[in-house]
Amino acid sequence: MPQLGETVTEGTITRWAKQVGDPIAEDEVLFEVSTDKVDSEVPSPVAGVVAEILVAEGETVDVGTRLAVISDGAPAAVDHPTQSAASADAAPSGEAPAASTPEPEPALAPEPVAGMPQSASGAGHEPLVSVGGSGSDGVAASGGVDGRPGAAQAGETSGSTGLVLSPVVRRLIAEHGLDPASITGTGAGGRITRSDVLAVIDSLSASGSPGAGKLPARTPAPSAPPAAAPAPSVAAVASAPRTPAASVAPAAVGQRDEVVPFTNIRRRTAEHMVRSKHTSAHTMVAVEVDYLAVERVRRAEKERFKAAEGFSLTYLPFVTRAVVDALEDFPNVNSSVGDDALIVHHDLNIGVAVDLDFEGLLVPVVHSAESKRLRTIAREISELAARARARRLTMDDISGGTFTITNAGPFGTLITVPVINQPQVAILSTDGVRKKPVAVELPDGSDGIAVHPVGNLVLSWDHRAFDGAYAAAFLKAVKDTLETRDWSAEL
Repeated sequence: MPQLGETVTEGTITRWAKQVGDPIAEDEVLFEVSTDKVDSEVPSPVAGVVAEILVAEGETVDVGTRLAVISDGAPAAVDHPTQSAASADAAPSGEAPAASTPEPEPALAPEPVAGMPQSASGAGHEPLVSVGGSGSDGVAASGGVDGRPGAAQAGETSGSTGLVLSPVVRRLIAEHGLDPASITGTGAGGRITRSDVLAVIDSLSASGSPGAGKLPARTPAPSAPPAAAPAPSVAAVASAPRTPAASVAPAAVGQRDEVVPFTNIRRRTAEHMVRSKHTSAHTMVAVEVDYLAVERVRRAEKERFKAAEGFSLTYLPFVTRAVVDALEDFPNVNSSVGDDALIVHHDLNIGVAVDLDFEGLLVPVVHSAESKRLRTIAREISELAARARARRLTMDDISGGTFTITNAGPFGTLITVPVINQPQVAILSTDGVRKKPVAVELPDGSDGIAVHPVGNLVLSWDHRAFDGAYAAAFLKAVKDTLETRDWSAEL
């Protein structure tokens, strides 16, 4: 199962375009997959014959799960064309199977730029339709530059139990203080799946007892006093899993209450946002922007622009264009926190949050925004938003973002303080623009009162990455560009 976005951990096979025994060409569509982020057609990484299909249509499996086998000859004899529901959660490629009689595993192929494995070299090896990727928190779940799992990633065992645990399962167990030995696995060979852990968490929460949501984790007694260890890095401290001191009892359900189960995208968003608050030292700064210079151009060009482009010219492209210029002057805002270091990204890939009819958010990305002017940025934002609402984004559309803008302005908001989109270090909210009286300097040097369109910009930023003066100076640069640029030249 390929990785279809930084926060995607599983996908559902909606259709196999080929069946066992069918020939397939390289880059020909092999199957369609649906996730909480995107619906995508996945091409075959090699040419050959479909020898096995291991996951049936409608099955939901983890990223990295082996889906099919493509051979360069006749299809292999198969007693069962698809796996059972229990084995749909099979261990990702590179994990040691927990079954008592393991089968030999074909070699993994190097991962090309497109995110699908190439054919494995060497006689007797069949390529796998299987790809690793980044976990739900944006950290790589398959080690090495070639996509093969490393010793500390996919396939890692729990030191206290010897159990094989996927990265997502390990994270959930650590966050909720669970003992993996107390969880019954329903995956292949008894492997603990994400669903098994969630079932335990739900059952403990439903009990309402003190400490619900946690099981005592085994702590081996030290045989000798531990040696003094070096101080952990900022990133290591910030990313360490937090175990709450006491769990909050679930809310009671009254007779007139309606229980609405979380959807997949709602659950993933909740996990990502909570993890972000646990990871980054969130701080905010806000400025008030006079949009008169922007509004003059919007009013003058409104009809011509819509006739030419097919959509209305909003404030958002202007803000995005101003952000791009400011990021070039304040590059640390366009960065991520690494291991005791700041990783500054010189590609300006601007994510724009898109609401899906109040059912969730997607963040498609305007790549290489530093090379695009206002009209191109406006066009790309409109196209990405339309594809997001139609669930037709590709994995490239939602990957690689370095800075995010969220636009609550159409709802007339005053100040919105957004949560940082990990692993980025800052996110900007554009709030409602409304007419307000402002003080202006008259031609004779005296002051007067005028009515201008005014709105707030709010920056949430990670205090690990830089300090308040740097954040405020960046936001002032955005404000100054919006207020003073000759925007007519951009159109």
